Amino acid sequence: MDFTLAIFLGLLGSLHCAAMCGPLMLALPGRADGAGRFITGRLIYQFGRVTTYALLGVVAGLVGKSFFIAGCQRWLSIALGVVILIGFFISKKVAVSAPVVRLVGKLKTAMSAQLQRRNFRSLGLLGMLNGLLPCGLVYVALAGAVARGSLEGAVVFMLLFGLGTLPMLLAISLSGKLFPVAWRQKLRGAIPAGVCVLALLLILRGLALGIPYVSPALVACVPANCCAH
Repeated sequence: MDFTLAIFLGLLGSLHCAAMCGPLMLALPGRADGAGRFITGRLIYQFGRVTTYALLGVVAGLVGKSFFIAGCQRWLSIALGVVILIGFFISKKVAVSAPVVRLVGKLKTAMSAQLQRRNFRSLGLLGMLNGLLPCGLVYVALAGAVARGSLEGAVVFMLLFGLGTLPMLLAISLSGKLFPVAWRQKLRGAIPAGVCVLALLLILRGLALGIPYVSPALVACVPANCCAH
């Protein structure tokens, strides 16, 4: 269930990425270098982006594993679900902090430098840097990865999330044009539903109601190690 949700979230996330990162993908070099290099370059760029998501999954897995060892996985899952719901409703009202603005500025400068080069290495690095750009749906995916409670599970979750974004974004980078605005706007309406579903599933998972796949019974928190004490 969790891994299927990761792919589903990636598919929804690609609708958002199409609007935010679509112009960047259309600006990638290589169109005049032949069809083979053109396609290979686009694949390398997407591979770099998905690789960054997998590396972020390592960080999420280490965090989730530490909570799992402490016996707090249930409470972490509930907390993540609640935070996602709250963040979803107030995100548009929260101003972006100065450090985040500076970080984005540095990332864009580094991406511009790579964009000027015309080789596969620069395209891979450009994709990896793109994966680091602030994105609410990536943060939602990371929350789901943390809730896995294991390093392997978190990496696979983020990897599948990245693969879920591939069909839309690869189609844009290969076709050389964005999908119609009206069509994208209609599809993006499904994003809020997907985010809320993940948040509710995280809360249900933490409640451990004994429902197979949705809310399985988890190991009870050990009093001596539990963060609630």
